[in-house]
Amino acid sequence: MNALNAGLDRLAAASRMFALGMSIAVCAPAALAEVITVGIGTQNTTTNTVTGGIVIKELGLMEKHLPKTGKYKDIQFKIEWQNFTSGPPVTNGMVANTLQIGMMGDYPLLVNGATFQAGPETKSRLIALIAYNIDGAGNGMVVHKDSPYFQLSDLKGKKVSVPFGSAAHGMLLKAMEDRGWTSDYWELASQSPEVGTSNLQEKRIDGHADFVPFAELLPYRGFARKIFDGVETKVPTFHGVVVREDFAKKYPEFVVAYIKAMIEANDWVRKNPVEAATKIEQWTRVEKEVAYMFLGPSGVHTLDPTIKPKWVETVKYDHGVLSRMGRVKEFDADAWVDESYVMQAYKELGLDYAAQKAGYSSYEISGTDPLCGGSITAPREAGEVWIEGGALTAYRSANCTLAAVRKATEAGKKVGVAFVFDQTFKIKLFADKAYYSLVSKDGVTQIVPFLLKKDAEAHAAANGGKAGLYADALAVATVRK
Repeated sequence: MNALNAGLDRLAAASRMFALGMSIAVCAPAALAEVITVGIGTQNTTTNTVTGGIVIKELGLMEKHLPKTGKYKDIQFKIEWQNFTSGPPVTNGMVANTLQIGMMGDYPLLVNGATFQAGPETKSRLIALIAYNIDGAGNGMVVHKDSPYFQLSDLKGKKVSVPFGSAAHGMLLKAMEDRGWTSDYWELASQSPEVGTSNLQEKRIDGHADFVPFAELLPYRGFARKIFDGVETKVPTFHGVVVREDFAKKYPEFVVAYIKAMIEANDWVRKNPVEAATKIEQWTRVEKEVAYMFLGPSGVHTLDPTIKPKWVETVKYDHGVLSRMGRVKEFDADAWVDESYVMQAYKELGLDYAAQKAGYSSYEISGTDPLCGGSITAPREAGEVWIEGGALTAYRSANCTLAAVRKATEAGKKVGVAFVFDQTFKIKLFADKAYYSLVSKDGVTQIVPFLLKKDAEAHAAANGGKAGLYADALAVATVRK
């Protein structure tokens, strides 16, 4: 009997061990997922790249679109967002393979492509645009607000800086070539946005050329004045996305997911421009007024990921500028472009890539003027007023915009910023930084804003008026129905 009981005990113990083993087997974790680290090089303070980087990151849009089935079922992507202040360091990271995706401006993009084409290993591919201005607006030259210089030619022989290899550097080279100026026209030094800003503020240099958003940001902060905008070159400027080809071929669905996330980021900005500008300020420390100037309705830049033929033509033109100055290697732009990923992203989102690629339309200021009345039918003659801590409202003309500023001020409200449009180039301006032609006729003064002092003076002279500053324009602004 004792032997029987002992046998039963052994059987029960074995059963318990078997049950425990089953429990362990059931609870055991599946094989660990393969972790793929992806480095994405961003430029958070370059406002027209934010929907390719910081917006995607902060809204969690990559996680929404990442592939999770098929070969990706057991793959975990670890994204390392690496922020830079200009494009060349992004190219360095891509060459070193610490970055697989990067974003940068037009001139750095072509240098990126040429660098990879000259190398023995993988190539880079242009897979999407982020934002553009078809005439080149965004890059610009600023001087100190107290400077006696008002146009590029005033800076002959002076100390000027620009981030070498940047889109702004390309703008300067194009402006010099257009004017027949040689490299010794001014004393040109390479300075990052941070160094150039500090040196300009302390008057150690006479002028600083830079890319988005610095030619607007520094005047907004009150110590600089813009004397040249890239729009005068009439050569498009843009920022785009490049990828290492070896990574893209191995993980094409990741690349498509990234572009889908960017398309969603673009939509979020367009649908919520004031909220987006406010968030962008929180994320990048670039003031919301400056972010809105670029990305809001009728803004300086247009969000559009499609790769239009004009952008490829522009890259070829830019390459010619750099080649004539001995600043870049040979480059095959056609072989560099790969639209397949952005086309696939559009297809998966049910969007018409061909239709988007064919046009250049942006979203414009619209609505009804609450002060002067009537619909806003000419958005590039309109304006906007953003009350500090309050609403942003559109008006149908520069006159009505400045009249709204006067009314708000008289009511004790503080105007954060007002926007008008330059009537030579049709680009958005801070109203208090613009020059004005004031032409009186039949007791009514026409208020015409301009970026450049010489343009306001020329318009005023041609129309029997006078040129003035913001205070002069405000003084004559009236409500007109």
